[in-house]
Formats: sequence, C-alpha cells, structure tokens
Amino acid sequence: MYKRTPLARYGRKLNKRPLNRKEAGAYYTPPQVASSLLRWALRSERDRLLDPSCGDGQFIAGHPNAVGIEQDPYAARQAMDRAPGALVHEGDFFSWASNTSERFECAAGNPPFIRYQTFKGELRDRALAFCSRLGVRFSGLASSWAPFLVATAALLRRGGRMAFVVPAEIGHAPYSAPLLEYLLANFAVVHIVAIREKLFPELSEDCWLMYAEGHGASTNEIRFTALDAFSEMSAPPRQFQNIPADVWRTTWKRRLRPFLMTSEARLLYQEIVEHRGTHRFGELATIGIGYVTGANDFFHLRPSDAHQWRIPKDFLRPTVRKGASLRGDRLTTAVVDKWRKDDEQVLLLHIPKHERVPRAVERYLDTEAGQLAREAYKCRVREPWYSVPDVQVPDFFLSYMSGVQANLVVNEASCTCSNSVHGVHLKRKGGGATLLESWSTEFVKLSSEIEGHPLGGGMLKLEPREAKEIAIPSKSILQRISKPVVEDALSTLRKWRHYDSA
Repeated sequence: MYKRTPLARYGRKLNKRPLNRKEAGAYYTPPQVASSLLRWALRSERDRLLDPSCGDGQFIAGHPNAVGIEQDPYAARQAMDRAPGALVHEGDFFSWASNTSERFECAAGNPPFIRYQTFKGELRDRALAFCSRLGVRFSGLASSWAPFLVATAALLRRGGRMAFVVPAEIGHAPYSAPLLEYLLANFAVVHIVAIREKLFPELSEDCWLMYAEGHGASTNEIRFTALDAFSEMSAPPRQFQNIPADVWRTTWKRRLRPFLMTSEARLLYQEIVEHRGTHRFGELATIGIGYVTGANDFFHLRPSDAHQWRIPKDFLRPTVRKGASLRGDRLTTAVVDKWRKDDEQVLLLHIPKHERVPRAVERYLDTEAGQLAREAYKCRVREPWYSVPDVQVPDFFLSYMSGVQANLVVNEASCTCSNSVHGVHLKRKGGGATLLESWSTEFVKLSSEIEGHPLGGGMLKLEPREAKEIAIPSKSILQRISKPVVEDALSTLRKWRHYDSA
C-alpha cells in the first residue's frame, strides 16, 4: 500500500470515499527503504517503536510493539487493519506528543512535508510551540517535517535512535539548521545519507536518509555519505565523511550540499573566496526582487490594450515579466521593440503615488477588471491601491530560477522588472563589463551552484541573499584556477540537482 511521502498534506479532511493518490499526497515508498530503516532502528522485539505520521501503517506493520499517529481518518483505519498488533492514534501528532508520557527506544518513518505557505494555523502553532519548549526555534519559512523530527526525538528514551526519510532540503535549507543543531546537541551520532537517484521517481522532491542514535548524548560532527543510488542495507553506510560541526556552521553556512564535491574542490573554493582579490556579488551590487503588482493581468497591458484605452505613454513602462523572456547577456531596445510588435503583455501601468490620474487612466481603473484588482490583497493594503511600489530600472537582470545556469543580463533597454526576476544595481558605475565577463566563467557558475539551491525538476534557485554570496574573483585569480577541478565540481552539483547537461 502507500506511505505518506514528504509531499503529503498532513491533516487533510477526507470525504467518505477514499482519496486517490494525488488527492491524498500518497505515493509508494520503496519497501527496501522502509525495511532498511526498520532493521537498523529495531534492536529487540521489546523495543517500543514510534512513527509520528504512520499513514497506512507501512512502518509499524512489521513490529507489534509499535505506536503510530495519523490524523487522516481513512489512512488511520488502514493502518489499524494493516498493523493489528500496533497501537494507532487518530489525531494530531503535536497534540498527542504534548500530552503523552510514553517514551520509545526507537522511531522510524517518513514525516509529512508541507511547505510553509500551507503549514499554518493551529497545527503550525502547536508544532512550533512544542519545539520552542525544547529550545528549538524555527523561522517562518520552516516546512512541517523538521518540527516533526524534533518532537519525535524528544519522545525517545536515553540511548534511543531514529531513522527517517527526509527531504534533501536538509542539505541546504536555512530552516533545517535548527533541526540539525538539535540533533547534534542530543545524539551521540548523527548520520545523513544523500542519495542522488530519486527514491520517489514520481516526485520532483529529492529525498535523503537521516540516522541518529545515542539519545541523551551529543556530538560535534556530522557523518555524511553520498550515494548515487539506494540499495538495501541493514545499517548506515560504513564509509562517510566526518564533518566538524564548526566547519559546517562557519565555512559552509550550515549547509551539507558542498560536501557532495571532492575535498580538493572544497579547499580550492574556500581558498578562492578568501583571497583578497575576490569579491562577493553583494559587495559589487545590490540584488533584490522586482515590483509586486498584486494583479498582474490588470497592471500589465499589451500595446493594443494601451492604445484602445488611450493610456498616456508617461504611465507605461516596458518591463521584464519573467526570466524566460531574457535571451543572451543583453536586453536591447530591438528586443523590446519586437515584444511591442508581437503585442505581448509587457507594458506596466505605473501611476506614481502623488501623480494626477488622467481621465483615460481613470476609465481603465474603473473597469470590471479594475474593480476586481483593487480587492486583491496586495492592492487592498496599499494607498492608493493602483500605485505599484518599488518600480525601478536596474543595471542588470538576474534570473532567480534557471536550468543550466543563472543568467545575468545587461539592461540596455531601460526596462523595469516584476518579482519573477531579480534587479541588480551596481554600487560603482563602470564595472558592468568586467562583471559580465566574470559571470560567464566556470568558477562563477560553480559559486552559483554552491550559494544557490536546487528547487526540483533540475532547476537552480537563487534567492537575493544567496545571490549576494556568489564569489566574483579578479581576472588574474581566474586565470590561475585549476579548470579540471572546477569543471568536475560543477558537473557534480548539476548532476545532483538532476541537470546533467551543460
């Protein structure tokens, strides 16, 4: 049957009929993964086993002395049928965890993965309050699986252990750092096993394995193993890197993903970024998201629409709405002219706050589409509702989601941009040509991979805070860098995000 995967929606109310796999977020977990985790976690028939989100009972079915928690009533009934010897509680795990006096020798499973946008309300409040009492404070961007593991660890007996499938975000997401810090402070051994081949081929999300044992002790290192593919095992791999916690915290900013590269590549990268001739991108420029309209289809007009409504040219700004519009390393007026000729929706209606609104613009604002737009949240909370803020003309555009690499594009056409593209403003004029030349080098591409993060589907994502950390070495340094080492590291990180072609 199925087991909740990291993309399952936790706490979803069911209709009387069983939900299909897409509705329930339920996908088959490879049986060899579940059995591998259980064989390591269980040391005795007397061991009490906990699965905090047991789904249909796959992890608890093989051990009679087990407890599973499941909020989905239909899945809970399946778990009861599948694991008649286990105890299944139907309800919210964090409520149960806050009130139970039970303690466990081991825990295993696959916690639900709900991104912060939908991990909200009372469930989120209970989860974060539980973790806060343990001294673990997650940011507002935390997904659900990390609090699940903290709460589960707190229910273990001294010497207890846990083995879980976890999202690969444990290797790079800032919100995963509090979880790893908690594990380091409360377990004698923490071992992360990265697996490049997808455990769940149907999903874009990559999954790794997390092992921790010796609850009640602590450690100052993380064991880390990188495998191309999963094969059934009765224990974590014997070969691993010992990553000092201080190195993980400082040099690599609480990220494990750089350890997918060779030690030679890491040493080279560290040497280059610490060289006085190397600058971080944020030292050379400010990087931020573009404007947010709140109602894109209303505020972005086609040239034909602007002509029809007789919108004055002074209130229309040519704009880059999405990164896919950017080709090459320059956005020229010729390209924008072609957008206009093709009647694309690339004119932003920009009405400065204190500008008198012409009658033609008023008529457009009072249309049915305008009435709907002013009720959108972003429009409703600003004054006046029709004045889009933060409309700027950057020196460059930077794609924040890309395939082979992030594109840096000179803004020769004096366009503005929406929040689907980053705007880059040079701190010192005149350095654009050098920056653009450096950007095309293999080392800067590698730095983008290291400082950014995989998004799924082979995509690389660069948040503004990540883009600021991209290393830009001087030309003389770039000429001395070992190209084979850099090219191998770049290829490795692209393969791990499933973008295998250069």
